[in-house]
Amino acid sequence: MTDSRYAIRNYQPADFNKFVRLNIEAEGLEPSGRSISPRGIAERLDRPNYSPEQNLFLVVRDNRIVGYMDVTPELTIGRIILDGWIHPEHRRKGLATKLLDYAVRRGKELGARVAQVNIAEDNAIASKALSRSGFKPVRRFFELKLDTVRVSGQDVEQAALGCCHLEAGEEDRLTGIQNRAFAGSWGYNPNTVEEIVYRTNLRNCSPEDVVLVYDGDDVIGYCWTGVTCEGEVIGEGEGRILMIGSDPDYRGKGVGKKVLLAGLAYLKNKGVGTVGLLVDSENKVACGLYRSIGFEVSRRNLWYEKPLD
Repeated sequence: MTDSRYAIRNYQPADFNKFVRLNIEAEGLEPSGRSISPRGIAERLDRPNYSPEQNLFLVVRDNRIVGYMDVTPELTIGRIILDGWIHPEHRRKGLATKLLDYAVRRGKELGARVAQVNIAEDNAIASKALSRSGFKPVRRFFELKLDTVRVSGQDVEQAALGCCHLEAGEEDRLTGIQNRAFAGSWGYNPNTVEEIVYRTNLRNCSPEDVVLVYDGDDVIGYCWTGVTCEGEVIGEGEGRILMIGSDPDYRGKGVGKKVLLAGLAYLKNKGVGTVGLLVDSENKVACGLYRSIGFEVSRRNLWYEKPLD
């Protein structure tokens, strides 16, 4: 039973500053790499097809926010993605179960078929809470890391030849290749041009971060890069390969490797020393490509799922 001193309610715009403070606390206690700047959090709450007033639930005690559960609808593929955190001082009080109940109820209102949660494989506390609420592990992803010193400068610079960068106004090209590359892939929610425009214009992001490879006038591969950093010095952050894909008609022709190396060249020129990415453990081709470049497993994540229908 949840302690009566706690209240769970929907987010309101007046909660913003307190919600920022909670995110700063969370990142200090249990680092995740997500943005904790006010601007970064404001951008997260303002993402397309999302309403924080409807999809973000807060745990409040003594006028202080001590936990939350975020529900991201991806209704094209019939799912909601859950993301939450409770301050360690307020755990083991039934709050996680209560928040999951709120999220599941919201998912049913939206007409979603399943709720999914992504956690670190060694997160025993979250695993137990999810299991108690009827969630089961369904997929394993690898977090891979690469020290850019291990990558031949000649190889990445050679790969970058003939590649170019996305320009503002070309978001439909990226939307098209991304949706073709990942059609039918587990957990992939087809993007819209509106979502691509939003994501390429976030803080510390730009269309230039997307490297494209062409065959004539057709985009046949892309590598979407990024840098995680809270400050202004890019070189102090970690490089990320956010997404990489190639047109299904060009697979097996070296397009993926070429655009990956071109993306690494772009990040290396920005001064980053480490590059990370996530990959589905069941995508053997992608795992083999990354390992051939020198990426190594640094962490394993599990996706948990609960049917809602």
